Amino acid sequence: MTTPALVILDLAGTTVEDSAQVPFAFASALGANGIAVTDDDIMRVRGSSKREAIRNLLPPERIGDADRIYEEFRRQLALLYQRGVRAIPGAADVIQDLRARGIKVALTTGFDRDIATLILTSVGWTRNDVDAVVCGDEVPRGRPAPDLIYVAMKLTMIEDLAKVANVGDTTIDLESAARAGVRWNIGVLSGAHSREALERAPHTDIIDSIADLSF
Repeated sequence: MTTPALVILDLAGTTVEDSAQVPFAFASALGANGIAVTDDDIMRVRGSSKREAIRNLLPPERIGDADRIYEEFRRQLALLYQRGVRAIPGAADVIQDLRARGIKVALTTGFDRDIATLILTSVGWTRNDVDAVVCGDEVPRGRPAPDLIYVAMKLTMIEDLAKVANVGDTTIDLESAARAGVRWNIGVLSGAHSREALERAPHTDIIDSIADLSF
């Protein structure tokens, strides 16, 4: 088999430009609560559920503040995205081409539904442009667990993992796809993690951009 039946695409950094809004909102929300984090700290949680990322960035004695700090993070991120966000060049064309060929396309993200909706609205995409959108607050476990992938498969009625491709810009994206057992596990260099980092994670391919995706 040379083409998938379903292509699952991450959102920020993979199909939508990552202009450092997420790390800025992490650092800002945590810093306002007296918690200093480094760029490396934030880099390690990129791609995961944002709610879980906040918990992982807190010292143990501050876990009780996780929900409140997460809400601060979400408000700051929403303000940043309201200023504008753009699709990765070529992303819309790739999605349209895949669907025109009968390949289903799902978007997955560690963002909650409200932030994901804000991003999609900003770039002019609607639910008519893809076959499914699965968000971090809609699964029991965020990445690196494979739940986002499994829900995307359920929503698009694709049951065979050998017919699924997953594309993401973080090592956690690649780890999630490996745990799921998809046939194609593709990293892109348009987002959070470098080629060196992605190459250390499980993968089948690494490409510069979603614009280079082909089957």
